[in-house]
Amino acid sequence: MIEALKIPAHQPTSVGAMLKEEFLEPLGITQGELAKAMGVGRKTVNELCGGRRGVTAETAFLLAKVLGTTPEFWLNLQFINDMWLAQHNEVLADKLEHARPLVAA
Repeated sequence: MIEALKIPAHQPTSVGAMLKEEFLEPLGITQGELAKAMGVGRKTVNELCGGRRGVTAETAFLLAKVLGTTPEFWLNLQFINDMWLAQHNEVLADKLEHARPLVAA
């Protein structure tokens, strides 16, 4: 049985913050060096670090390969952030108030 991920009450660490604070800065790696190692443009890495781009499965595999992690690490981090943001989205909350089930739970 797969256990559900728990969404924290406080905003979780973003992918960009994790990438910068736990990998790039401590390892002395520039965004350009990471981009080159991944085979992507510097803009892609800059957008990841700045929170303007989410992690896709492809990006997760590349990050895992060059940083010695797993794809699941990056995808779970992205998922937890997406879920937290959705839970705190007033527009979504309003939509959920008005949504009606089509099937019984």
